[in-house]
Amino acid sequence: MVVTKQFFQTVLNTSNRVHGLTSLRKFSSSNPTISPALLKRNELFTQEQRRQQEAVGRVEKIEVRYLGLPQDVTLAMNANLSTPYNCAQHLSEGHCKRSALALIDGNVPWDVHRPLTESCTLQLLNFTVADPHLINKAFWRTCSFMLGAALENSFTDEAQLQLHSFPTPNIKTGSFVYDVVLRAQSWQPSKAELRALSAEMVKLAAKDLKIERLDVNNELALEMFADSHYKREQLPSIAQQNQGRVTLYRIGTHIDISRGPMVASSRFLGKCTVAAAHKIANEGDKDALYRVQGVALPAGFTLDHVAYGTLEERAKKLNPARLPNEPFEESQQQIA
Repeated sequence: MVVTKQFFQTVLNTSNRVHGLTSLRKFSSSNPTISPALLKRNELFTQEQRRQQEAVGRVEKIEVRYLGLPQDVTLAMNANLSTPYNCAQHLSEGHCKRSALALIDGNVPWDVHRPLTESCTLQLLNFTVADPHLINKAFWRTCSFMLGAALENSFTDEAQLQLHSFPTPNIKTGSFVYDVVLRAQSWQPSKAELRALSAEMVKLAAKDLKIERLDVNNELALEMFADSHYKREQLPSIAQQNQGRVTLYRIGTHIDISRGPMVASSRFLGKCTVAAAHKIANEGDKDALYRVQGVALPAGFTLDHVAYGTLEERAKKLNPARLPNEPFEESQQQIA
């Protein structure tokens, strides 16, 4: 069964029939309808973000030793308030634009917009670093996160889309992944539908949305995801592994669970293809679990048509990462 127009609401710029169906109805992702549950989740996120900022109290100074071009320099910053991005603002506009990830004390990857807690050394990473492993992993993780947002934006209520989770990024698999549950046991997306999902991710990139991180306690996380069956199932185990805390990320109005880190903004996503969706399990009599997969390049990177086409073909193959219906305790991949 192809997901029909009452399920799928992303714009398709075609007047042709798709697999015997009329064109999918128009949907404006620039002004989507926000459900009451999503609105509440965002309100709770913003309230907790503000509460944590106000709880800092007396501002303590820390020394941040920046290591890099044009020269090493020591900056006086504010503990629990100043971020690597704020450090970049003291350096140049170019540092602000290029910095996708930070590295603390030479070995701790750190979100660019995450407050620094103590004196440290700081390196600002972009996609031209000599050892790209850390930043590529953060980029792949961010792609999965953005894919979740694109999926959430692209299905109507009738589809009963439920975001499940995404595996730890592994570039060797050839695709980034998000696993979802749909009220459809035989969804085989058309090429047009996959293109529409790809376009949704590109729209997110064009908006240059800041990617925000927030650590919350398990009780608040459970309240925020009160409407999400699968997230609530995962939260107790996640909190137990992290001293009662849960790490959340937000892009636009989309909020999800992830250990992070992620790149600083949606603008670092360049060319992107949502390549396939594989059914991997039935969930009861009506629902099914699907693995949606894609491939992308960082902004500013290009490949010729043949080379990128090879990546797209590879991304269509079922990603071998551990499946979300396997025991959660045995796999930390569920929250990447």
